[in-house]
Amino acid sequence: VSQSRYSLKQFLKSIKRSGFGPNLFDAWRYLDYGEPGMDHSKRPLNPDFSLNQSRFHGASVLCVRKNFGCGSSREHAPWALEDFGFRIIIAPSFADIFYNNCFKNGLLPIVLSETDVDAIFHAVAAFPGFELLIDLPAQTVSFVDQSRVMSFEVDPFRKDCLIHGFDEIGLTLRHREIIREFEAKRHQAQPWLTASRYYRDWE
Repeated sequence: VSQSRYSLKQFLKSIKRSGFGPNLFDAWRYLDYGEPGMDHSKRPLNPDFSLNQSRFHGASVLCVRKNFGCGSSREHAPWALEDFGFRIIIAPSFADIFYNNCFKNGLLPIVLSETDVDAIFHAVAAFPGFELLIDLPAQTVSFVDQSRVMSFEVDPFRKDCLIHGFDEIGLTLRHREIIREFEAKRHQAQPWLTASRYYRDWE
């Protein structure tokens, strides 16, 4: 298979945060070559790709191998994962830019040891309908029967943002009243710095 078969650059033309879910892992999920605007309901699915199996429909946790997100420097990757329905990604390691972009877009990337990730993969293969319990405040990943409990690290600030549903804009808007007050005083003291006033004066 040619390298271009796996290129997804054709989908990176939009700056909207939604609509990328159908193109997640596009070259693996479908048997044809994907283009923007296609009717995905009519595209041939790859029966060998795990996410096309009915047992994984509606999954919110994605378990992957090391260095996940390598080569992804844009936020389109976490946009696609979130739009598809994933909320948590578990891997032994992540590409740095992708890892940071996940937090900026409300996804929780969890780093576990390769041994722990192997255990999850084996359990998923052995038990259809297998579920994990993820406790962000306690920073643990557990099997439902508590036969295995795994701890993970997360930056306290990022943890707090995820728990309360804040992105960087949301954090800023918590201080909207202070910002409005500051802008009103600045406009009175330095009206020439306000673009709208500048253009009104020249109309």
